[in-house]
Amino acid sequence: IVQKSYQDSETGPESSVITKVKGITFSEHRVWDVEEYVKPPEGGSVFSIITRIEVTPSQTLGTCPESMRVSNATCDSDVDCVAGQLDMLGNGLRTGRCVPYYQGSAKTCEVSGWCPVEDGASVSQFLGKMAPNFTILIKNSIHYPKFQFSKGNIEHRKDGYLKRCTFDEVSDLYCPIFKLGFIVERAGENFTELAHTGGVIGVIINWDCDLDLSASKCNPKYSFRRLDPKHVPASSGYNFRFAKYYKVNGSATRTLIKAYGIRIDVIVHGQVNQ
Repeated sequence: IVQKSYQDSETGPESSVITKVKGITFSEHRVWDVEEYVKPPEGGSVFSIITRIEVTPSQTLGTCPESMRVSNATCDSDVDCVAGQLDMLGNGLRTGRCVPYYQGSAKTCEVSGWCPVEDGASVSQFLGKMAPNFTILIKNSIHYPKFQFSKGNIEHRKDGYLKRCTFDEVSDLYCPIFKLGFIVERAGENFTELAHTGGVIGVIINWDCDLDLSASKCNPKYSFRRLDPKHVPASSGYNFRFAKYYKVNGSATRTLIKAYGIRIDVIVHGQVNQ
């Protein structure tokens, strides 16, 4: 009895996570709001905050030089380019012509696809100047079915508490509103560097509770750490691409965006004993 060997336990609570980001920022050319820099917008447990973009505007379907980053794309004459060849890591179907590159004296094999290709015309924009002040609401509810025990991480108050508070482990434990800069700092990262290269930060919520005690003693504990392998150049950082399509004079046109960002993974775990 002294050792409580009679206790039952349960690990891995059923969990629901809802997130909401707020804040505005600006780049060299425009102002950005949350509808534009958060992907996806549904507010789940995994989402990305875009902090830098490389934009390739006004791409149209046509022919243009292949990227020099593509294997065997450089050439000296048409003989070096096989018509109909398709490189899975390239940008289109090769036409068989060797053409001048976008800048310099180099030549690459011409391709049929969305032109110009990304590295031939992309422009970088940094969105991260105001990003440390973005606020992230992380609403978490957990349930341990064996013991029919449920709890959430938000203070039950009707005085507009959530509109004026931010998270503090001592004074505001049940105000799960975190500044992005706080999360990155607690993960031990440099914000400017992370915003340029992208990366994945884990927000870990741990619910370890003794149900022999009052429910008020069962409290969430938060920790933060970088999840992608920072010191492995081949796999560190985080980026993804998407495009916005429109028509110009009846012709299909798109803006290609390579987005670097801070991906947030909210991970919930815990154990109860009784």
